[in-house]
This record gives sequence, C-alpha cells and structure tokens, in this order.
Amino acid sequence: MTSILYISGRQLRRSICPKPSLTSFQHIICTNTARRRPIIIYHSSLFSSSTTSNDDEKNSSRESAASDSTDTNDATNNDNNDSTTTSSLPSPPKSNISNLAELSKARLSALVVSTTAFGFMSVGPTALAYTSLPTFAAASIGTALCASSAATFNQVIEIERDSKMKRTGNRPLVNGSVSKQAAIGLGCLTGSTGGILLGLGTDPITTMLGVGNIGLYAGLYTYLKPRSEINTWVGAVVGAIPPVMGWTAAGGSILDPEAVLLGSTLFLWQFPHFFALNWMYRTDYKRGGFSMVAVNDPNGDRTASLIKRYGVYLASLPFLSTALEVTSPMFAVEGILLNGYALHVASKFDKERSNSNARKVFLTSLWYLPCVMMLFLLHSRRWHEEVTNDEKDETILDSFQKLMSKIQAKGKELCMHEALVSKEVEVSIGEGENKTSLDGSKCPISMTKNAQISIGTGKEEVTLPLEEDPTSD
Repeated sequence: MTSILYISGRQLRRSICPKPSLTSFQHIICTNTARRRPIIIYHSSLFSSSTTSNDDEKNSSRESAASDSTDTNDATNNDNNDSTTTSSLPSPPKSNISNLAELSKARLSALVVSTTAFGFMSVGPTALAYTSLPTFAAASIGTALCASSAATFNQVIEIERDSKMKRTGNRPLVNGSVSKQAAIGLGCLTGSTGGILLGLGTDPITTMLGVGNIGLYAGLYTYLKPRSEINTWVGAVVGAIPPVMGWTAAGGSILDPEAVLLGSTLFLWQFPHFFALNWMYRTDYKRGGFSMVAVNDPNGDRTASLIKRYGVYLASLPFLSTALEVTSPMFAVEGILLNGYALHVASKFDKERSNSNARKVFLTSLWYLPCVMMLFLLHSRRWHEEVTNDEKDETILDSFQKLMSKIQAKGKELCMHEALVSKEVEVSIGEGENKTSLDGSKCPISMTKNAQISIGTGKEEVTLPLEEDPTSD
C-alpha cells in the first residue's frame, strides 16, 4: 500500500494505491477500481524532502498544495502580480508529436501559413490563371517550415529564460523531453528544407524573404527581447512578411500597392494583439527577464495608448485601400463596423487596465484578422476581373473561383444595400400605367452603375449611361 497524491480538478488529494507503477516521468499509474480506468497520480515522496518521516511528508504535501493553489490563482487571474511561486507539480508525459508541435509553435506557424495563402489569393484570377498548384503548395509548405525553424531556434536560445516563466516552463527543451542538440538539428532541417522548397517552387524574392525571416526572428528579435522594447516592432516586421511572400509567389511585385497594404495590415494588427498579451502576462515576462512595454509600464498608460494608436492606424487602411482603387468602397464601409468594435474594446481597456479588458482586446484581435482578410478578398477589384476560358488553369484557378463565388453570393444575401430593396418591400418608379417595379435582387450601387438616361422622344431619343454628363462636350 502506498500513500499518494493525485490531482482532482485544481486540488491535491491523498489516496491509497495498492499496486502503483512508476513511469519514466516519475508519475504513478494506478488503476482506479471504482472507475475501472487508470489515473495519473503523483507519489508523495515527490513533494517531501524526506520520505522517512510521516510528519515531514504531511508538511511537505501541505506546502506543495499551497504552492499549487497559488500558481493556479496567478494563472487564472494575472492581476495578482505579487505571486512569484512556481508550481512544483511534474507534468504528464508528452508524445513526440506534441513535443514537435510545441517546438515548431504549430499554432503560430498555422497562422503564418494562412496569411501567406491570403497574400497568394489576393493576386486575383488573372494572375492565378498562370499559377500552378505546386507553386501554391511550395509557398505554403515552405513558409510553414521556415516559421517552424525560426520558432525552434528561438526556444533553443531562450531555454534559461523560458524555465523561469510559467507559460513556457513546460516546453520540451525546458523539461528535458527534447535535447538541445536534437532541437538544433530540427531547426536546421526545417529551415533548409523550407528554403529549398521556396527556391525550387517559387521565385528568388519569395525565397529571400522566407530565409531572411528565420534570421530576423531567431536572430535580431530574439536578441532584443531581453534588451529593448523595440523587439515588439521587429517582431511585427517578421509577421508582416508572410502575406507579401504569398503575393510575390503568385507573380505579384513587392512594390505593388496590394503588397504594401497586405504587409501593413499584418504589421499594424500585431500591436494591439501583442500589447494585450504582454499586459496579461507582464509578471511572467518580468520573471523571465524580457524587456516588454508592459513590464516597464506599471500603470498601463503606455500600453493602453499604443493599443489605441495602432488600432486607429489599422482602421485607416480600408479607406486607403479604397482610395488606391485596390478594393471597392464597401470594404471601407464594412471596415467602419469592424474597426469600430475593435476601438471600442481598446477604449474599455484604456478606462480600466484590467486583465479582463486586456483579454477582450486579445480575443478581438483573433477574429478580427480572418474577418479583415476575407473582406479584403471579397471587395478586391482584382477578383472582379474576367478571365477567358483558354487562360484558365484548371488545377488552381477554378477551385479558388468556386470558393470566392460561394462567399460572394452569401455576402450579397447579407448586403446592407440590398436590404433597402429587399423582396419584402416593393420599390417602384412612376405611377399608374407607367409604374415600374425595381428588381429586389440587385444592389442599388450596381443598379446605379447600370442606370441609363434618355434624351428626346421617338426616333430622336438618345440613351446615355447615367455616369456621363449630357451637357459635356
């Protein structure tokens, strides 16, 4: 019979296990006879400095439980900034796939790939007609591998600092699940493979941007993190490059206004996102020795000001995009609603600098980005271009066009303008026999573009588009 401690919810409880079996990770696997299934539990000796005294064991268990309770409260409510106790509980073993995903920062890499695909699709059907599916695959997979390599090298360099932070204290390199040499090998493998894929499948500019981003993130950004707040701005440049890579891989130029707008959107979006994250984990960043704005901003004045400022900059991009005729005016109209809410959440944080309001800013940024990317594509003038059948590449263009057609059709059903002339409300012109009903399936903006005006009567009648001035020469 062995006295053990096991986790139930967020509390440590004591139980008796008749036949424990110790795993390589110092966990005890014991079959729960009532539930007929194994549970992960922890031997009491892991929590006491002496296993020969029952009193020492009890005291150590109580201290461990108190320590775990303190850490749980600090993780769930980061406003308790005075807590500096780290958890003493070992974590359950992770699979090799989990370790690989964590080393590569799989979720972050997935976001990077989505922005690359966004940039690729933004070139429109005319350019995509001459772009093959292997090019798209090479751009996406190559970018993912480069992002994975950069993340791995970043963790190799920051092992010591990660070990001091709660949110990174269980990373594979910190807990010893993966050796430093193996991680370096993984970083070299993914980086070289990603660079080769980009070089063979895309173009020199895209390859240069991908490989250069590894150095920028694992080199300059990682170097600056413990030394200067400017690291956030360097990191924002790293995040702004992938959509530009997608654009150039699809045949666009790095100097095109679309490329500048794509990069600017991702660059500006990162500041509300990361400043909110930094504020929520400011105690942890301070513990790790990182130089972040929130760490050096105890009252949150600068953090709140920067979130609002870059939110305003971000809100101006739909208007700039419309002015440059990259998108239709509806992108600016819908951008008002999208950015209006984001600025509202930022203002709430400015009034009350709580972790709860910072989390709202952070969560808003998570759905904001896919929304603004989708709206950009829907209202992009390039996606309204006509492509002749002999120009189409069936392997990639048709798939994208079908997807865009479905999304645009759904968007027309929700169009604010069409709501003004919906089928439930009859709108007509004229009276009596001359009364003409308007087709409720057309957006008034489109109707205006197609409207005509007639001058004269009978054989002398001349029809002009409404956009033309009948008095002009």
